Amino acid sequence: MKLALEILTYLLPLCYFASVWLYAKGFFSGLRFAEQTKTPFLGVTLFLHLLYFIIRTDELGHPPITSIFELMSLLSFSIAAAYLYLEARTKVRGTGYFILNLSFFFQLFSSLFIRDEVNVNPLLQSNWLGFHVMSALLGYAAIAISAVYGFLYLMLYHEIKATKFGIIYKKLPSLEVLEGMSSRAIVFGFTLLTVTITFGVLLLRREIPEISYFDTKVLGTFLIWSLYGGGLLAKQMAGWKGRKMMILSVSAFCLAFFSLTVINLFFSEFHTFY
Repeated sequence: MKLALEILTYLLPLCYFASVWLYAKGFFSGLRFAEQTKTPFLGVTLFLHLLYFIIRTDELGHPPITSIFELMSLLSFSIAAAYLYLEARTKVRGTGYFILNLSFFFQLFSSLFIRDEVNVNPLLQSNWLGFHVMSALLGYAAIAISAVYGFLYLMLYHEIKATKFGIIYKKLPSLEVLEGMSSRAIVFGFTLLTVTITFGVLLLRREIPEISYFDTKVLGTFLIWSLYGGGLLAKQMAGWKGRKMMILSVSAFCLAFFSLTVINLFFSEFHTFY
């Protein structure tokens, strides 16, 4: 099992890179082989990633939430799985290259710097904490996907405005489709972050008496939640749509990425378990 875990640790970034390559070839070159194999290959990659989590949990005796690099691997999986679901649901297959790059880079950093934590903080054995972490990561995955669609919207918007009808214009879905997919992801991510914050405030106090509501990570998550909530409210009350919402989506994701990495590593007290 130890050998299998070691092999999968370094195989997963290669698999995600191959998925990105196939989606890139399908998007930019229209290669038939890539178009036919990209989705099944991504499915195999996700299966191997799930197997990796099962083996790692069994081998180390704890779920993979003990360090920022384990969380990056979970986030990589969540983004790819959410994209595959969206692809199957919407039949829009031309955006995978842009989204799966996130999964590749998150998994690459995870595989390069992850370490095996055997003696972990007892807090990480809490089922409440496990649910809290998973809802947060799924929320971040939705935020990441909304940001990618927002970025693609802005790229296409500026290409149309400049009357440059290149490959982006020809290959991407319409502005309306990109906006709709980004908006659905924003609503999903905002809902999950609401669950995460509510669960942390109301229930984790029972499990972890020393929790601080003024921890930098807590405040950062609340700020991200407030930005998306304000944007959704502005959409309903003030008619925000299109470019404004897409800029909000991309900007808020940059803040979320900063919170997940820099704040987690250097500024958070309560959320540093290892």
